[in-house]
Amino acid sequence: MVSDTLPPVSSPMTVRAGTPEVIRPDLDTFGFSEWWRTAMVGVVLGGSVMSSVVRGGLRPSKRKRAAAEGVVNGFETLGPMFVKLGQLIASSPGAFPRELADACLRCLDDVPPFPSADARAIIEADLGKPISELFLEFDDEPLSAASIAQVHACVLADGRPAVVKVQRPEIARRMIVDLRAAMRLARALEKRSENARVANAQAVVRDLYEATVAELNFFIEADNQTRAREHLSAFGDNTNVAVPEVYWDYCAPRVLCMERMRGMPLDRFDDIREAHPEPELLIRRLVKAWMESVAVHGLFHGDVHAGNLWLLDDGRVAMLDFGIVGRMESEWRDFVRALFYASSIDNDFRPVARALRKLDLVDDDSDDATIGRQLAVALGPVLSGSLDKLDLGVVSARLLEFGKRRGASGPQQLVLMGKQLGYFERYAVALAPGWKLGRDLYLFRNIFPAEVAAKAADEGVTLPAD
Repeated sequence: MVSDTLPPVSSPMTVRAGTPEVIRPDLDTFGFSEWWRTAMVGVVLGGSVMSSVVRGGLRPSKRKRAAAEGVVNGFETLGPMFVKLGQLIASSPGAFPRELADACLRCLDDVPPFPSADARAIIEADLGKPISELFLEFDDEPLSAASIAQVHACVLADGRPAVVKVQRPEIARRMIVDLRAAMRLARALEKRSENARVANAQAVVRDLYEATVAELNFFIEADNQTRAREHLSAFGDNTNVAVPEVYWDYCAPRVLCMERMRGMPLDRFDDIREAHPEPELLIRRLVKAWMESVAVHGLFHGDVHAGNLWLLDDGRVAMLDFGIVGRMESEWRDFVRALFYASSIDNDFRPVARALRKLDLVDDDSDDATIGRQLAVALGPVLSGSLDKLDLGVVSARLLEFGKRRGASGPQQLVLMGKQLGYFERYAVALAPGWKLGRDLYLFRNIFPAEVAAKAADEGVTLPAD
């Protein structure tokens, strides 16, 4: 059975003084600005889709792809919030038509930067000092630019190389107006389109709202990143996985300064294979640390696309950008641990059923053994298979099917966790074919220490030292 107690972890870091609560503007407010923006969104998206379909031809085989490309063209025209919406769709391929999810992968690319003079003005306003006093060097050419912020290289006054992330001017006001407009459009679409109802368009906008209001305060991201960095060292290993140190004296609500790391994104597969002697071990180390963040610490990286995962020049793998995180509460962690204990240790899904019952996700009188057998049939073969053959759409569908039969509802924590496993699936296909995530004892060494040690000894398996 699953261990009742977990191995010791580092005590929670005290929230730093001055870290404010998430500001949550009303999503349903609708004034002239929102009305005007809604009209503009409708015109831009409608025109982009029509133009793309006409150019792509009216044959049914091409129409869907052309329409999807038109939607993304419209997103890029409408600006940062809609680019963010595209990123959300791209990271949730099972929830949207394949053509749209594939087209939205474009939204993961860098967007045009804003002027460095604006970046300097924001830094000086938020930190209260001129750039010349804050930094020995500041590079006006940004290293990267995304929908909410861009990143500049700098050297701190004490000589440490760093990067500073600066929020786009007026982005908070613009994104809230856009979110309100998007919600109005989502409601209209759900009344007229079965596809919009199936995709739950309003829920998509609300998810985007929740992510956005947290991302717009960089103190919150700095706190998330600092906690994640501390958790990495909780067990004395994970030394080959890195999270950049936050330099708190250089942080503000619109400014986030951190240690500079050098490397390349994880999706440069040919370069990764050439640079790292054991690409499979690289992925295993990364997923191990991430699984511990889910199942033990509760705070986990919620946006592990390749731009946020790097192979560093020193051979470590780094997790970057903690603007989007998941928070797995203790009872949900019990469920996740039970699920992976069953897949990796004993194939007994009765503890999974008990965890579901504690979460009030089972409302009938069936016994745990019956529910456990059904879970084993639905999920056991999937979780124990090769990750490069793991179709997370199948996992989601089976969980939903089981939930409908047993009266369960879909939790947001597991949805976000599943999205990240989808990213890891892509990396494993290229870098670790044949790797079986659910059966890899190494991933669970710090989650089920005694049981993993015993099973590894029984099977004659030697686990990596780190």
